[in-house]
Amino acid sequence: MRISSLVLLLLSSSLNAEESLSGVLIYGGTPAGIAAAIAAAKDGESVTLVEPTSRIGGLVTNGLSHTDFRTFEGLNGAFLDFTKRVEQHYAKTYGKSSQQVKDSFRGTFGEPGVNLAVFQAMLAEQKSIRVVTGLRLVGHLGETLLGKFKIDELDFVDAKGKAFSFRAKVFIDATYEGDLMAVAGVPWVAGREGKAKYGESLAPDQPDSELQAYNFRWIMTRDEKNRVTPKEPAGYSREDFLPVLEILKAGKIQRVFGYQSGCIFKAHLPPLPNDKFDINDVSNGIIRLSLPGQNLKWPDGTEDDRAKIYNEHLRDQVGLLYFLQNDADVPEKFRNEAKEWGWCKDEFAENGHLPLQLYVREARRMVGRHVYTEKDSEHAPGDARSVRHPEAIAIGDYGNNCHGTAHEPPRFGGKHTGEFYKVVPPYQIPYGVIVPTKVTNLLVVGAVSSSHVGYCALRLEPIWSSLGQAAGHAAHLVIAEKKPVQDVPVAKLQTRLHGVGSAIVYFSDVLPGHADYAAVQWWGTAGGFHGLAATPPKNTIRGKNIVGQYYEAFPHHAAELDKVLDNALSMRWLALGKQIGLDSERLPRADGKLTRGDWIRSASRLAR
Repeated sequence: MRISSLVLLLLSSSLNAEESLSGVLIYGGTPAGIAAAIAAAKDGESVTLVEPTSRIGGLVTNGLSHTDFRTFEGLNGAFLDFTKRVEQHYAKTYGKSSQQVKDSFRGTFGEPGVNLAVFQAMLAEQKSIRVVTGLRLVGHLGETLLGKFKIDELDFVDAKGKAFSFRAKVFIDATYEGDLMAVAGVPWVAGREGKAKYGESLAPDQPDSELQAYNFRWIMTRDEKNRVTPKEPAGYSREDFLPVLEILKAGKIQRVFGYQSGCIFKAHLPPLPNDKFDINDVSNGIIRLSLPGQNLKWPDGTEDDRAKIYNEHLRDQVGLLYFLQNDADVPEKFRNEAKEWGWCKDEFAENGHLPLQLYVREARRMVGRHVYTEKDSEHAPGDARSVRHPEAIAIGDYGNNCHGTAHEPPRFGGKHTGEFYKVVPPYQIPYGVIVPTKVTNLLVVGAVSSSHVGYCALRLEPIWSSLGQAAGHAAHLVIAEKKPVQDVPVAKLQTRLHGVGSAIVYFSDVLPGHADYAAVQWWGTAGGFHGLAATPPKNTIRGKNIVGQYYEAFPHHAAELDKVLDNALSMRWLALGKQIGLDSERLPRADGKLTRGDWIRSASRLAR
């Protein structure tokens, strides 16, 4: 049965067995969940994608329009496909040379409504995907055999308490919180590890329960034609915000809305198309939107617990804006500036023009086959590249970034603690981070297996999308080969990823769509490009800044296919080829004319 509606579906509880059974069931309509669904469907599987809210797309359709990445060369696979479609939308709607196309920043800065429409279109192309919204997971059925657990069925309820059940062969948890894995009994942690646990330089001295702080990612505008004046939020109290007055009068804040520093609301630059801005917390700011400590019940909280946390963040953050716009004691300069801003009339109309989801930066983290830590994204010894993971299924191109986990009072004028950002080279992510130890038919792509510090390098939508895409293809292998997720042939999975333009190794010059992309990714996965350049003298060295947090490609990460293969590298590659089982007698030798590309193409043909 094909159900194409992307609003709340009141599915009949009398679905017959054939209709209620899917090859793959995914809980969480995040970008990762969408990528997983599309990947599994393209491999021929029937897919049910269940989203607990009324809107698919996670934070990417709920205000996080300024995507966190460092270089365009790091975008690949499902997320790159998404961004290209967003850019195409603006080109088709406004013209290829329009300001909207320019402001979309190659499709990475889409308006929430546009992002939603693109995701819907991508899902609609795959006729074997059934999308269900508005259902919350409440339980499961399964069986235990020889100490391993297999999920058979998931149970859900809608907003009215009506029950639904779905069965599948493989399940994927794509929620930010890890709600499915928790229901299935998978071990998880929340909070921060101490230094002794994994030897991480960024870890606290002693373990604690602190989490990264949450806030909303508002979409706002100064365009009068599209501007909606914010209203006083429920529970508003003027007294809560009076300390802000002393900070303003002391000259510690230069403006209400700005970029990076000296402001209260971070209006990301460049702006989004159609004069909109993605509003965020100001790192290291004197007045913060994020509220560390007030989210501790979120990871394992009940529906009511999460609703209370959501509403408290809403009261505090909308209340701060309302105070700045309307209180007579706010200096006129700041009050007038604040009044220039409002919600967007054409965004989130069903929710008072506010995002439906809170920005959950961190919640549960699975304890799985591979716990990703700070060391996993550092330079390999003496190498410009990061630590090599032979079982990599994705790359990351950002760094370990935490917005703070606690706050030293007062609320306004104090400071967050636990903040950090570490510059690292593009890094590989192994299959084990999405694999539980004992549940045989579940993959987890949001609340991945990692330490707190490690998670801070993985919690980004492009990375989650890559992990989701890999999980979708892995789910197909589980079904096709009748193996548990723990025994998926990773080499086959990697080959599939190479073929669909999903990166396992970062290259600055051989990108998805290149004729040699799959061959270069294959050879890079084997280790062919590790150790070719020394570690930079400073780990902050990277490409030229484009704007804000975005940079040109990382140096020393080029394949240089047209470069003549020298004798030293030829001998090294011949040895590696032999090590991975290639017939070394049939591999070409350096002759002063043979290029790197020639050699890799020859080796790739031998490997088929």
